[in-house]
Order: sequence, then C-alpha cells, then structure tokens
Amino acid sequence: MTERYRYLETASQPKTLRRVAIDPVTRVEGHGKVTLLLDEGNRIHQARLHIVEFRGFEKFIQGRPYFEVPVLVQRLCGICPVSHLLAAAKAVDRIVGAECIPPSAEKLRRLLHYGQVLQSHALHFFHLASPDLLFGFDSPTSKRNILELLREERFRDLALKGIKLRKFGQEVIRAVIGKRIHGTGPIPGGMNKHLTDEDRRHLEADLPWVLAWAEEGLELVRRIYLAEPDFHLRFGLIRSPFLALVRSDGGHELYDGRIRVKGEDGRLLFDQVPDSDYLRLLREQVKSWSYMKFPYLAALGPEDGWYRVGPLARINACDFIDTPKAEAARREFMQLNSGFPIQASLAYHEARMIEILHCAEKIQQLLADPDLYAGELVASGTMGSEGIGVIEAPRGTLIHHYQIDEDGLIQRANLIVSTTHNNTAMNEAIRQVAAEYLDGQELTEELLSRIEIAIRAYDPCLSCATHALGQMPLWVELQDVRGNRLQRLVRHSDGTVEAR
Repeated sequence: MTERYRYLETASQPKTLRRVAIDPVTRVEGHGKVTLLLDEGNRIHQARLHIVEFRGFEKFIQGRPYFEVPVLVQRLCGICPVSHLLAAAKAVDRIVGAECIPPSAEKLRRLLHYGQVLQSHALHFFHLASPDLLFGFDSPTSKRNILELLREERFRDLALKGIKLRKFGQEVIRAVIGKRIHGTGPIPGGMNKHLTDEDRRHLEADLPWVLAWAEEGLELVRRIYLAEPDFHLRFGLIRSPFLALVRSDGGHELYDGRIRVKGEDGRLLFDQVPDSDYLRLLREQVKSWSYMKFPYLAALGPEDGWYRVGPLARINACDFIDTPKAEAARREFMQLNSGFPIQASLAYHEARMIEILHCAEKIQQLLADPDLYAGELVASGTMGSEGIGVIEAPRGTLIHHYQIDEDGLIQRANLIVSTTHNNTAMNEAIRQVAAEYLDGQELTEELLSRIEIAIRAYDPCLSCATHALGQMPLWVELQDVRGNRLQRLVRHSDGTVEAR
C-alpha cells in the first residue's frame, strides 16, 4: 500500500485556513460536496468528499412483509433499481428456502441484469464521463455535457449512439419485468413470467448495431488513453486491493458467484468466500463528516483494509471473461500494467466499455436459449428466518441482508451498496488529485473540476449509498433571532451526546 495523504485526512480547521467547497458535485447520481482547507499559500491541508443526504431505507422497511422487500428497495434509485430488485430477490429466495431457482428463472434474471448493467454503463460513459474525455479536462465546465456533444457535429453521431445503447438496455429491462424503471418480475423462488416471442424478435433486431456500437465505444476509450497514456494512467492514481464476485473457475461474474479479493500486487488475499460469509470478511466504519459508511477488510483493519469494487475491480479480479470479444478486450486491457491489477482511477472507463460489450454478447446468447420462453419458473423449500443476496451491480458488489420474525416481517436489514464500498477510494482519489494539481496553485473552476472528474470515474450513486441504519453523527444548534448561538448539542457516531 502506498503512503496515504494522511495530512489531508487529519487536518484540523484553525481560523488561519480557508475553506473551498465544490457544492454540489455535478454529473453524479445523488447529492454530495467536496471541501478543501487551504492556507495562505494555497497549500491543501484537507480534502474530503461529504455525502450530505440521508434516506433511511434500512430502517423504514422494518415491519414490512419479506415478499414486499424486492419491490420496495428498488425505489432506492431510478438509475440502478434492477440491481436492488435482484439482490433483494436473491435474499428472499434464501428466506423461502429456494437456494437453487429453476434454470428458466435464473436465465431471465440474468438477462434482466445484463440489460441493467449495459444501460447503466452507457448512461455513465456517454452522458456523464465522455464530455470530460472528448472536450478535455481544461475546457470550460459549461462545455462538458451531453447537450454540447449533440451540438458538435464531430461528436453528434457518437452521442446519439450512446443514447440508443442505453435505450436498448432499458428495452431489455422492459421486456423482462414490464417497465423500464421499477417493474416487477422476480418473486420469492423465481420469476413471474417468461419472455415473449414478440420481445425476442424486437431485441434481436437491434443486436447487430448494439454489438457494433459497443465495440466502437471501446475503441474510442482506447484511442483517448493511447493519446496520453502517462496522464490517464497517473490521474487519480491510488493503490488498493480489489473485491468482486467470481465464478468457481475464476471467471468474470455479474449475477451469482463467490467473493474474491485481489491485492495490488496480484496476489489473492481471499478467494471463493461464500457471499453468506460477508460479515466475516467486512466491517463498516462511521465518520463524523459523512452520512456514508466506510467499509474495510476486517483482517487488515480500517486504516489499511479499504478496497475498491466495480467494473475495474471485476476486470482486475477475474481470470477470464466467457464471451470472446470481451475476453480479447480484457487481455489487451490487462497489458497496460503487464498483467498486474490496473490502479488508475480513469481506467474504470475502459473497464465499463469492456463490460458493455460483454453484456451485449451475453444478451445475444440468452435470447437464443429456449429456457427463456418455457419451463418452470418458481422453486420452493423450507422457510427460514434470514436471507443474504449479493450481486455485482454496475457500480460494484451489492449486498442485501434481511432477517425476519415468526410472522414473516422484516426485523433487521443491512445493505452495503457499491458506492459505499468505494467511499474511501473516492476520498483517496480526490486527495491525490488535490495534492498533484491544486496544492499551491491559484484555484480556478477548471482546476476544481478535476476533483469532480476523479469522483466521476467511480460512477457514484450517492442516493443508494445513504440509507444507513444506526447512530449517525448529528449536530443540533439553537440560535436566537440575530443568529447568535445559544446552545449546541453534538451526537457522536458512538451514540454519546456532548454539549458544546
């Protein structure tokens, strides 16, 4: 592990320091801000990503029937509802004792999941990230957006293809669960319907150009990186282990697998850990300045045990991808670091494009599978009191854990979402960027936007990540009509209350 920017983490806030805020962080899902503390010479003493919204899903689903949970928790997000729907459905399968759902049901869920990953990655890359890469980091912030791409003749075709790629992924979702957003399909032990022949024909008609455009998008990222390889592999560079699900043979996996953690040097720190053992592997830490928790590997402790998840983690962690075009792309990608895990934050973009291609290939394979159109859809078993469901959401490993009482009502819920796993990594990335590009410089809007670019590489979904259960740090201040402070109470993360 490289030396962390500890002086950025531990700085106090004396009156001699100036506070600069990026509020809100733009082109991400949800609400967050970044604060920097600078001295008179513009030397940076602290850089932090603050998550400033709170939603409480883990708490308010308590008391609801277990079979309602998949439909309820997908309301966490409008971008990745399918991910929460499927993770919760897998947890509920275990509650009803359906450890193995029928092949038709599993393949329908996989088709749904590939559509979700494809549309989410397309949204992030083409709508949110590509303006930075195509216009350049130093271009005006008002220029770097999808509307400007559409206005520029040289980028218009690319932008339209990105929009249509996302639309295709949404059509896959609609075909499986009836709606593009917040549909229904997964039920305890399986699925509620097969795919129709009409939907199959509709999707198959679009597949040739979807595959072609996925390859074009991947080639675009490669050209951008190869134009300035040193910059793209250095910007936001941090070093960490990577956590992801893999198949039993080490292959790339999105829907169902076991947990693997690969160190920055390529060694396997943990492998084939059952998803039901996640509590043995992970711990969560709370800090006073954010509503998002900080997970870490229990064996390494909170200081050294942070890690990364998501498309870059999955590509780094797996041994192969089981579709030919994506596997060829993975092999070429891994050569950027001679086969060792690639650490650059901006490498997330190419990893996403590899996964878009993989999802398109898998959708093509599945649409030809007769199990999507006939066969048993629901399995049953012996009712239990606990269920854990883990999938690879577009942004990384997603964990849903539920316990029910004798009446089948949710008694306890724990959700660790992808963005939460990456919380420390995002903070480390902004500290690296701040230390390299902002420290001692006269701050401009363009320089500050580099911090947003580092955060954006992780495609954070802040709404998903701010639903924690437990004692959250809280400051309550009483003021008179003139704004003078009369009293302040501080509740710390351990639940103790202090008067200040």
